[in-house]
Amino acid sequence: MKINPTEALQKLAKHDGPFKTLFNHGTLEVEIYKPEKVDLQQPHTRDEVYVVISGTGEFLNGEVRTTFGPGDFLFVPAGVVHRFENFTDDFSTWVLFYGPEGGEQP
Repeated sequence: MKINPTEALQKLAKHDGPFKTLFNHGTLEVEIYKPEKVDLQQPHTRDEVYVVISGTGEFLNGEVRTTFGPGDFLFVPAGVVHRFENFTDDFSTWVLFYGPEGGEQP
């Protein structure tokens, strides 16, 4: 299985909404995400990883705010408030959900 960012963004452009699921296997779900101007997502019920494809901005993860850029890996535990802010128009990211509802225990 291989999906490159260009193909993923083309699939997303044909879809209504800022994200598109591209792959599922077991508990793993892979999406492409490209919000327009504002990130409106809510906390999720499973652990989540982002790998930034393009663009820059700030990421709020619970009480922690950090900058991000292409290639950055961002982890969000299940149930934690998070969002991308002040991001450039070219921002897009891979999203990987995995594990059980409620997240994995450390």
